[in-house]
Amino acid sequence: MNFSVEPTLKFVTAPSFVSTLFYRTFCVLVFVLGAFQANTAFAHSGRTNADGCHYDRVHGDYHCHKPKQRPPTSAEQLTASATHIRQETSGLLRLNYEGFTIWLDCTKRGAVKFRYNAQRDTGDFKRSKKFFFDPSIPSECQQISVKAYGKPYDRGHLIPANHLDYSPTAIRQSNTMTNVLPQASNMNRGAWFQTEEITECYRDIDELLVIGGVIWGNNPDNDYFVETHGVKTPDAFWKVIIRGAGQDERAIAWIIPNSQDAKRNMLDQYLVTVDEIERLTGEELPVADYAKLAKPSGSWVIPMGCDRG
Repeated sequence: MNFSVEPTLKFVTAPSFVSTLFYRTFCVLVFVLGAFQANTAFAHSGRTNADGCHYDRVHGDYHCHKPKQRPPTSAEQLTASATHIRQETSGLLRLNYEGFTIWLDCTKRGAVKFRYNAQRDTGDFKRSKKFFFDPSIPSECQQISVKAYGKPYDRGHLIPANHLDYSPTAIRQSNTMTNVLPQASNMNRGAWFQTEEITECYRDIDELLVIGGVIWGNNPDNDYFVETHGVKTPDAFWKVIIRGAGQDERAIAWIIPNSQDAKRNMLDQYLVTVDEIERLTGEELPVADYAKLAKPSGSWVIPMGCDRG
């Protein structure tokens, strides 16, 4: 906006009774006063807040300034949005991200199932320290906060970031809250983490199909985050890892309680058959019939020299 000042008095020549010095001084004073009057339309005191707004003490109002523009960072150019969304049933959304799929139950504001293929480790992109909402998902289907749940619960990943480190977009999307639920810290860093390390090592031997999900249960005693995050705390999590094909197909399955007792050395106690998971969840999993009934005596041994990074 351009401001101009038109003095109400116009002087063509100095009056004969005014000295030249006084006349020039008077004209300068008129110009300065006019410029000050124009500047007061936008000059005021007070720093802006994070939103670019502040309270103007001169004019007594609250207003915002247009923020300074800067080029977006490379991280900001990456999206946390699902690439494809499909409504499967009322309230159930299938979210296809880069490299993994989440089934999201809007009534629970959380996932019920996940799936991805774990292939040979060829990447080294780093996980973001930030967590995100998915801007493509209705807010009523998501948790209401991205903040940490608070001890002794972690923002537990269903699909770990490390298995998506081949792509900056995929590893960023792993930190969307659609892929996160409250997990007991000892469980998240213990038995659940052990299944992730098994996947990390065996994906360098065979391509793996990993399918898992959530057993929400009905225990209200651990629903600590309904007010802060809008989500209940699952009672357990399940996971199936499938490798090989045909007669060489093998599968291993666990149901891990969401408990502080679910430490690393307890993982073998949670081994189940694929058939048990199907009967419990109603899922039909892509596992050969003969492999659905098999339960190994122990979890797959992590090979010597495995690069777990």
